[in-house]
Amino acid sequence: MRHRKGIGIVFFVIAAFLILSAVVMFLWNFVLVPTTGVGALTYLQAMGLLVLSKILFGGFKGGRRGGPPWRKSHWGRRWSRMSTEEKERFKEEWRRRCAPGESKESP
Repeated sequence: MRHRKGIGIVFFVIAAFLILSAVVMFLWNFVLVPTTGVGALTYLQAMGLLVLSKILFGGFKGGRRGGPPWRKSHWGRRWSRMSTEEKERFKEEWRRRCAPGESKESP
């Protein structure tokens, strides 16, 4: 059963990539060619543009957000070992560092 699920996921990813490539080609040719006068894209060029934009703007992180699992477990263990006072100091420090419009340097 697990093997079939994996094949289905791979099939879905490939199908989504092919459909998104067609959408990129259509939008490029429909919007940019008449308005800016750039050249029309072929289907293979649209595929390449989609991959390039994923590399430049999205990366290949996978489904997880917030870093690799080993880093999450490291911070989870560290947080669980902190006392209440340490947790409050930690939170206050990050509030100070992340406050909008505030200087990031210590006084």
